Amino acid sequence: MSDDSSGSIAARNERGADRGVDGGTSRLRGTDRSAVSESTTGATAASRTASPPGEALLEIRGLKKHFPLTQGIVFKRTVGHVRAVDGVDLTMRRGETVGLVGESGCGKSTVSKLLVALERPTDGQILYKGRDVARMSGRALKAYRREVQIIFQDPYASLNPRMTVGDIVSEGWAVHADIAPKKGRLQRTQELLDRVGLNPDYVNRYPHQFSGGQRQRIGIARALALRPEVIVCDEPVSALDVSVQAQVVNLLEDVQDEFGLSYLFIAHDLSVVRHISDRVAVMYLGSIVEEGTDAQVYGSPSHPYTQALLSSVPLHEPHLRGQKDRILLQGDVPSPADPPSGCRFRTRCWKAQDICAQEAPALVDRGQGHASACHFAEARTVVPVDVE
Repeated sequence: MSDDSSGSIAARNERGADRGVDGGTSRLRGTDRSAVSESTTGATAASRTASPPGEALLEIRGLKKHFPLTQGIVFKRTVGHVRAVDGVDLTMRRGETVGLVGESGCGKSTVSKLLVALERPTDGQILYKGRDVARMSGRALKAYRREVQIIFQDPYASLNPRMTVGDIVSEGWAVHADIAPKKGRLQRTQELLDRVGLNPDYVNRYPHQFSGGQRQRIGIARALALRPEVIVCDEPVSALDVSVQAQVVNLLEDVQDEFGLSYLFIAHDLSVVRHISDRVAVMYLGSIVEEGTDAQVYGSPSHPYTQALLSSVPLHEPHLRGQKDRILLQGDVPSPADPPSGCRFRTRCWKAQDICAQEAPALVDRGQGHASACHFAEARTVVPVDVE
């Protein structure tokens, strides 16, 4: 990994100053699409300055998760495996946001469940501060789950409809009683609701009384309640209206600045990912195919899959639309139960040759300045940058 792979962490202070904080609620920069789509102009990358990266908090090494395929009713037998995650390597540093993007079904959400210990890995390691999460049990696993929280994708299904908002936010304190004393929990819950932009008097309301954006704010407050160091954001804005997405993304950035959090931000929207991320990892069929800073991955993508993804991003500046390099992929995504040999993208790649079927390319820097899992990696400008 290059020295500048996490070099834009400190620049969050600049973004936080632009937004400002008023009574615990961020002053949002607008409710239109432009609030989260400045990736096409390059403004976000230009505003970030180099700084020493934080220490490694979470390291993923050769992570695999295979789900068995069975046949039979009485006597079940395994006839194959779905390789949802098949060899992922990733590092998260303190105070850093790592964006994870890819098509539906590529294994992003499975990675998030593995990181919060909702699933056990088939192989590989998840190291938190040097300790293997798969080997944790009892108090160690309890402590890990407190420090690594998750914000789920669906704000409707992730909240218990039979519990009040106050009970939902404070539920974790029943397990980790040392975080908030019983006498002060109501006040602490109201403070958290106020911090995420909700009325503190809503503690006695139920989830069905809130909109989608408000429910996601409740989910953020619940994640913050245990004072974590890492939050896994599993597509936290994909189920929200465009206008609400900007508000939630700005809120996430504000609380990151305030509490010194590290994020793994999973999303389909490449504009949102670039807006909030320091580094970006592109995932295809269970593995990482390209990784680098947001400027490297968006400005000079070198893997054909990344280039195709970026070419599908809509441009909101009319004068740039005719300059985008449009790439149309042929064929369907292969089944994770029977992935292609060698490079998994070769069945849809216009650069594929014999070596691609024989040898899986390693995720290394091939001269473009960042890692790419392609035998024929070549930097290519897909989305034009507005320099005006």
